[in-house]
Amino acid sequence: MPNQTHELERTFSALSDPTRRAVVQALCDGPATVSQLAAPFAMALPSFTQHLGVLEEAGLITSRRQGRSRLCVLNGPALREAEDWLAAHRRQWEARLDRLEAHLETMKKEQTDDQ
Repeated sequence: MPNQTHELERTFSALSDPTRRAVVQALCDGPATVSQLAAPFAMALPSFTQHLGVLEEAGLITSRRQGRSRLCVLNGPALREAEDWLAAHRRQWEARLDRLEAHLETMKKEQTDDQ
């Protein structure tokens, strides 16, 4: 469990940056070269590749040489772990909010009956 916690922390930390989220979004369409991924951003290539390094270190993407380019690919299982964690917590909060809603409805009904 501590290792999974550390992996989730790295995942969410990597996704906390809008540039890195945009890269992940772009890779949802399929593999892309570093140049293709960097094109929409107004930053120097070394700065952009640091973002890719964070995503790769977090296990969210992998990259490999393809000729003279570096091809990046999304690592779906790493994203699924974060999605599963969020889904579990969403279910927990939805259940709590459902109970609160039921309680408030009961209070409202009791208040109406008292009048």
